[in-house]
Formats: sequence, C-alpha cells, structure tokens
Amino acid sequence: MPMAASEIERLIKARIPDAEVTIRDLAGDGDHYAARVVSHSFAGMSRIRQHQAVYSALGGRVGGELHALQLETAVPTEMTSE
Repeated sequence: MPMAASEIERLIKARIPDAEVTIRDLAGDGDHYAARVVSHSFAGMSRIRQHQAVYSALGGRVGGELHALQLETAVPTEMTSE
C-alpha cells in the first residue's frame, strides 16, 4: 500500500522536531516522492549524515512501503545563500 505524504512528514517531524518538510509526489502514485528537509539539527553534519538521519526517521520504510524518495537536506542558514 502506498504511503501518504502526510505520513512521511509526520515520521520525519517526530524524529526531527524542528524540521521544515516539503513533500512532492513525483509520479502521482503515492510511491515516488521528493522531500526537502531543513533543520538546525543538521548543522555540522555531512550531507550523507543528514540523509541518514532522515532515512532513520522513516524507520526502514524506504524501498518497501515507500518505494522511492528523492531527498534534499539543508541547514536553515544554507537557504539564505540560494
């Protein structure tokens, strides 16, 4: 069964409370999403560690219940230079 975007956001925010989460359904099928997650807790982390934190928040659902997730992470201060 596909995973709802609201459930993805809820799981991420449960583990990363200050996260600003934006979810897009890429294919309209509830299986292929893009997520942008911005959090102060990512400060000092490599991009890989940031992604690992988000995947950890999703509790192993990526590749199963959540078929595909295109992930972008950032620290809020990084956004000001974009």
